Amino acid sequence: MAAKIRLKRAGTKGKPHFKIIVCDHHVSRDSKAIEELGVYDPSSNPPLIKLNRERAQYWISVGVQMSDTVRSIVKGKQAS
Repeated sequence: MAAKIRLKRAGTKGKPHFKIIVCDHHVSRDSKAIEELGVYDPSSNPPLIKLNRERAQYWISVGVQMSDTVRSIVKGKQAS
């Protein structure tokens, strides 16, 4: 199974927030996740990023790739 760490959209129209999840890369954006790693809320000031770094490191160590968007969010901001 090829998996990716990517965003899953939540929230209402015009007020999005996202969950950072691990899922199979063949499934749609809002389908069932293997594991939820954290949340990202771009509408708060500053944007809220919560990420379970231990679990993210585990998934990366077993070969899971991050999407470009998640990589830029985690790299550009200091996640807690």
